[in-house]
Amino acid sequence: MTNFSPSLSFAQQLDSQDPLASYREEFVITDPDLIYLDGNSLGRMPKVAQEKAKQVVEEEWGQDLIRGWNKGWWEAPARVGDKIGGLIGAAPGQTLVSDTVSLNLFKLATSALTLQPNRKRIITDTFNFPSDLYILQGISTLLDGRDAGSRDHEIIRIGATDDDITPDIAALESTINENTALVTLSHVVFKSGYLYDMQRITELAHAKGTLVLWDLSHSVGSVPVRLDDCNADFAIGCTYKYLNGGPGAPGFLYVNEKIQDKLTSPIWGWWGQKNPFDFDLDYKPAPGAQRFLVGTQPMLSLLTMEAALEPTLNVGMDAIRAKSILMTGYASFLTDTWLAPLGFSLGSPRDSAQRGSHISIRHADGYRINRALIEEMNVIPDFRAPDNIRLGFSSLYTSFVEIREGFDRIKRVIEEKRQEKYPKQKLTVT
Repeated sequence: MTNFSPSLSFAQQLDSQDPLASYREEFVITDPDLIYLDGNSLGRMPKVAQEKAKQVVEEEWGQDLIRGWNKGWWEAPARVGDKIGGLIGAAPGQTLVSDTVSLNLFKLATSALTLQPNRKRIITDTFNFPSDLYILQGISTLLDGRDAGSRDHEIIRIGATDDDITPDIAALESTINENTALVTLSHVVFKSGYLYDMQRITELAHAKGTLVLWDLSHSVGSVPVRLDDCNADFAIGCTYKYLNGGPGAPGFLYVNEKIQDKLTSPIWGWWGQKNPFDFDLDYKPAPGAQRFLVGTQPMLSLLTMEAALEPTLNVGMDAIRAKSILMTGYASFLTDTWLAPLGFSLGSPRDSAQRGSHISIRHADGYRINRALIEEMNVIPDFRAPDNIRLGFSSLYTSFVEIREGFDRIKRVIEEKRQEKYPKQKLTVT
């Protein structure tokens, strides 16, 4: 274990020993004074993506026009999906880029439930991203009807064993039974950064004949994922966080090849048709995962995102994870050393094996502190109710000096009482 120090020279030493330090130069950084700690919400722009976006607009759309569909556009969802598959431990033919995370969750979860119509239990947790919970509630209403008294499907949300940091794994295990159709969880949870043991949970579910769906939004590009080795059934994820694909970049889905042809997508569209250019009036599902495509893909953002993957693919997940562990460990140390005496507490697991690439620091006045950081200190984290300031670290562009400076500015906000000038009423986006 590293013996950390709060000194500037120690942070500089970490940067000098960092084998990934040079990758920071591959990203667009216009304000060197800005401490950007929100890559877990929106990653920085890779220079190669900036160049690709210009090339796609000016040449592929501007010159090729509709001819672009026969120059790689049509195959892009599967081609780019396989690239992401390489980052999440998925063999080719199982990962597709398509739609949004929420739409992909709807498609896959509905397919899982209709595959096992006699099983009515859906298990998730209170740590899951709320949008995922809303989708599950909507599916239940759709399948069972709007009369809540007549609903068959039961959504069970597992709680915490501590102060909203660690899920109750024992409760999760005891709740999975022969009536459980689906377990769906965020691999890395969005508030505390807790990292589930995918292998263990998947095996627990499969022992009861239950399917498992993982949301990889906060883990893809930040921690190694091994879907095939874990025999996972489904996965979804976004590309605009640690994959740096840009705001609104399309999501992805994974379907294990063992079950692909047993499933029916709840949304039938022409991209999921077996022979789309036959223009048959009756739908026939395409083989494999392709059936989960629906309509025309957003090519400008998809191709830009494909280029943005290059730094991550070049570095590889093992090197990214090694630096991530060091960064979150260093940030946890600074929380204990500098911030705990000022009323903060660490809102993330201390064991790096149970932690993704972001941490939460908690303070009763967290929202106003977050406002002061953004508006006065040129530090960008984000806030998640009720008291979590999230600090996200990207192995590709976050430096250790940057982390230290960010914590120093957080400390100064409290010491100078800068947060007190802001109202407690929240802005729309936190």
